[in-house]
Amino acid sequence: MDVDEDAGESSAAAAAAPAEEGAGDGGEGGGVKLLGIGGRRTKKTGKAPPKKTPGEIRIQKDIAELDGGTVATITFPDPNNLCKFEVLVTPDSGYWKGASYNFTFTIPGHYPHDPPKVLCNTKIYHPNINLQGNVCLNILREDWKPVLDINAVIYGLIYLFYEPNPEDPLNHEAAELYRNNIAEFQRIVRRTLQGCNMNGQVFPRLV
Repeated sequence: MDVDEDAGESSAAAAAAPAEEGAGDGGEGGGVKLLGIGGRRTKKTGKAPPKKTPGEIRIQKDIAELDGGTVATITFPDPNNLCKFEVLVTPDSGYWKGASYNFTFTIPGHYPHDPPKVLCNTKIYHPNINLQGNVCLNILREDWKPVLDINAVIYGLIYLFYEPNPEDPLNHEAAELYRNNIAEFQRIVRRTLQGCNMNGQVFPRLV
């Protein structure tokens, strides 16, 4: 999809349109749902639109290609800012099945040369996500390459819910329990999903 660097703010909605079609069909291969894109056009002021950063240009292309099936939903709180959005992941299998976790994506100005910054806003007991919401995913760090895109990051997040990686942890307690006592790990995850206070940490009820 070609991107016109001189396009106005309405180009963001145009870029997202292909992904919106069929987003709600719920079948296999269904696109990521995009919410918050579009709306009324702003009035022309006669001023030239600000020059887009490389990150803004690339993210328009990425949005048009988003596809997280039925597991991930994308929302743009500010439709005029495509460089900050939210991804809601609802695993359909695994330890966290049925719960929903909200992530904030922030796209840096030098994206795709720099990876997006990702923060989990929903408290979770997980080997690769600490209680402050930081995410340990290799493609967000040393394995990031400019050929990767937002889709790759979303798929990586989804995969963490299906196959946690205790060998590269952020929550070391959870990782050790996952390695040594998987039954106890599962019990604690289930408790946190039902809402509990554990070691002074309050987990929201998610199922």
